Amino acid sequence: MYSYQGPCAYLVTPPSWKLLIAVCALIMFSFYSGTLFGERRLVYTPGSVVNVPNEPTWLPNKIAVPKVRQVPGDGMYVCPREYTELIPCHNRTYSRISLKTLDYDRKEDLEKHCPPLMDQPFCLVPPPVGYQIPIRWPKSRDFVWRTNVNHSKLAEVKGGQNWVHENGSMWWFPGGGTHFKHGAEQYIERLGGMITQGKGNLSTAGIIQVLDVGCGVGSFSAYLSLHGISTMSFAPKDEHENQLQFALERGILAMLSVLAIKQLPYPSKSFDMVHCSRCRVDWHKFDGILLKEVDRVLRPEGYFIYSAPPAYRSDKDFPEEWEAIMNYTTSMCWELIDREVQTAIWQKKLYEACEEKLAQQDILCDEQENPDKSWNKPIRNCLYRVHDAEYKRLPPLPYRLWSPSERLYGLGATKEQFDADTAFWKEQVGYYWSILNVPDNRIRNVMDMNAYYGGFAAALVDKPLWVMNVVPPTGKNTLPVVYDRGLLGTFHDWCEPFSTYPRTYDLLHAFRVLSAKRKGCQMADIMLEMDRILRPLGFVIIRDSSASIRKAAALASMFLWNTTIHDIYVNGDVHPKEQLLVGKKNFWILS
Repeated sequence: MYSYQGPCAYLVTPPSWKLLIAVCALIMFSFYSGTLFGERRLVYTPGSVVNVPNEPTWLPNKIAVPKVRQVPGDGMYVCPREYTELIPCHNRTYSRISLKTLDYDRKEDLEKHCPPLMDQPFCLVPPPVGYQIPIRWPKSRDFVWRTNVNHSKLAEVKGGQNWVHENGSMWWFPGGGTHFKHGAEQYIERLGGMITQGKGNLSTAGIIQVLDVGCGVGSFSAYLSLHGISTMSFAPKDEHENQLQFALERGILAMLSVLAIKQLPYPSKSFDMVHCSRCRVDWHKFDGILLKEVDRVLRPEGYFIYSAPPAYRSDKDFPEEWEAIMNYTTSMCWELIDREVQTAIWQKKLYEACEEKLAQQDILCDEQENPDKSWNKPIRNCLYRVHDAEYKRLPPLPYRLWSPSERLYGLGATKEQFDADTAFWKEQVGYYWSILNVPDNRIRNVMDMNAYYGGFAAALVDKPLWVMNVVPPTGKNTLPVVYDRGLLGTFHDWCEPFSTYPRTYDLLHAFRVLSAKRKGCQMADIMLEMDRILRPLGFVIIRDSSASIRKAAALASMFLWNTTIHDIYVNGDVHPKEQLLVGKKNFWILS
């Protein structure tokens, strides 16, 4: 049965044995013909439709990839149940079969590889059997529904390290990790003591933004947030493939990514600390190129935390690995400031003698290269170095949120424009929340799909939520400004699926996203991706031209969204050319 808490319903009867045999034959044919994605073109028609009186008729539950990617007039296609965790650009089977030159030694198969748009399923992703509305923050830090992430492998493999345990109908997260099985809080306290020589903690050391490499289920980030520290957590979809899904379900900012061939989708000088706790990255290999990528995103005077066997064990190959890491970090002007038991900490130094040393080694990148534009660029085996005289340290929070940075001025913007943008979003966010009319703990995971300077996120700073600020790689590169404000985000092209699991976000804010000029995709493709990453009963706020809003409203009902259109007020006056579409995704299930 197909049903949901909304105006329409499907009724599906079980398929016949003949149909099952035909389906199996088709799948086998697609396999042996060399296209493991052949099931994406499978027509799946299990039954008839029951119409709800006085409501529109909807398409039966079926999936097909039409030749023309457009929403059918009588409703959207619904994906089969096996697509509940669909992540189109992170399918290792597709990558290994379709791409012939992958560098497996550098884990290129774990990177983002998007199939052509026409080979991606054009259907609504259903929730898993037994899915429940996620538990609200802060309780979700410690507990989530088992049916929402119904995978037990991590609990079995990492139970002794206190990553996650079964607890009745819930998963329980005690706060442990591979190298902090007694709790992230204790581990964070130890790191602060190491950096400050026992005189303070991470906050007093000036740590505001952290990059957690190979984050597991996100417990390090969850406990850093208690100290007012924001963390961008990432991990690949590897043999622990649901670790990111656990983190996101808990309400922790995270995305699928890996240190491999391409630069990370973050600007240079973005993080005060980069953290690796048994993150399974081969820092000692490939001429230290992955450490050079860490150097790119690390701010001057920032810290690299490494908790892994080479930092403390003397058996097997670990001494050779440690020696290689030390050689690379020394050549990069990183100083080893402490090494205790399981953890080593380096600081990226910034001083004139270091600049001369790097120049003599001939490992500096061409000064014409822009280290802030990292979308789909290969990692460079060189260092983007900051000259001491040019680097200006950022103010502490909360002043950083409201202060324009040097990189803002580098875009040709002025302080007056920055202040006007900040004031504009404070006014607009207040209006948005009056329309939503929800309690503060109703929304935890938020994405601003076109963040510009990050004013939308800055206006939400006092609410118990986090914002993934997305900056498209075309147009002005404003993501460095977002990071300089103390916020977090990533580059992303909205003609591609985002690197996250389905049902990730409680709220999506799309400011002039649908009307933006782009090649290769349509409005329906973007709205379909929005539906994939939006949680059931989650909200969309689409702000765009009146023409785009009318078109989006016509499509929204096909995606099972309930929507209303609102005028936009700026300084008390109605905006003459833009409107607001506020939508809520219905909670529907396959059964």
